Amino acid sequence: MDSNIKILGRTSQEAPDVLFWTGSRYEMNVKASNLNVHIEAAYGMQEQWIAVLVNGALLCRMPLLRGDNEVIVFRNRMDSVVKNVRILKEVQPMGGDGANYIRLTKIETDGTLEPVAEPACRIEFVGDSITSGEGGIGAHCEMDWVAQLFSAYDNYAYKTAEALGADYQVVSQSGWGVYCGYNNDIHSNIPGIYDTVCSIVSADGAGVLGSWEAYDFAKFRPDVVVINLGTNDSGACGAESYTDPETGRQYKLSKGEDGKLDAESAKVFGDAVRAFLGKLRERNGNAYLLWVYGMLGADMEEPILAAIDAYRAQSGDERVSYCRLPDTTKEAFGSRMHPGHISHERAAEVIAARIREILQMK
Repeated sequence: MDSNIKILGRTSQEAPDVLFWTGSRYEMNVKASNLNVHIEAAYGMQEQWIAVLVNGALLCRMPLLRGDNEVIVFRNRMDSVVKNVRILKEVQPMGGDGANYIRLTKIETDGTLEPVAEPACRIEFVGDSITSGEGGIGAHCEMDWVAQLFSAYDNYAYKTAEALGADYQVVSQSGWGVYCGYNNDIHSNIPGIYDTVCSIVSADGAGVLGSWEAYDFAKFRPDVVVINLGTNDSGACGAESYTDPETGRQYKLSKGEDGKLDAESAKVFGDAVRAFLGKLRERNGNAYLLWVYGMLGADMEEPILAAIDAYRAQSGDERVSYCRLPDTTKEAFGSRMHPGHISHERAAEVIAARIREILQMK
């Protein structure tokens, strides 16, 4: 891979040019009149989608076929002008869908690749379907569970990074929480997979191209880690209990008549938040930890705030805080009853403003 191609997103030692996570991208500055790229794609049922941006503008959004794909990025352009090109992975890793990834394998151009500028800061976003961009594109009526309705480009993470001139990477999975998934499955929690490159991706009972490797946190040192979790933990309160097939034990988050988590649920949820903050601090050095929440309701705000206060008091760590995000109003929904373009814009404005304060950016 040419050293002037910037790769963003968690990658493995085995395959440092393979992208697994949503929002991952290849970025290059191309001084040429023509540019074609070849991208290898793998998936089971849910095809891999990419967005192609030139000078920050979305010029193409397309699904990839399995195997080799030749993509014409631009033709007959002024060869003396440098064009910034980003190839953005639009889809999250789909658990249970076998090997799913994209890989840039070849570049064809009649010009040169120039260095890409250093970012103003670096951000990691950790979340669920909102951060994965589920429903970020498509009509309000669309409810199909398909890769086409995911968008990393029209997403608060991308928009926040653009507003700040930041590089970013994402760890997110639809339906997952900080303690459990929307269905009370305690194995569907982001902290449990945070230390790996992308352990969600597997085929034939094994990792794919290093996806199960321990992640090397030195590869990307964020200035801020943005955590947007709690929505699915809240949803679990209205779901049936989950029975662990290995132990037979049942798990269920519940709320009392006052609409608040009952004592036992508040404890296990709060413990999960505190433990994850501790893990994030250990893995990310002095990065600021910013917990954001509220795009699909804010009924877990109180226990999140209590857990952050408890973590701060226990650890003495003052580089952590909470930020309430605007709720998604009727006109701001996308598809699948998830936040759409307007909602992601609003969230990005709030988060970018908060990060400017944290990092004392102009």
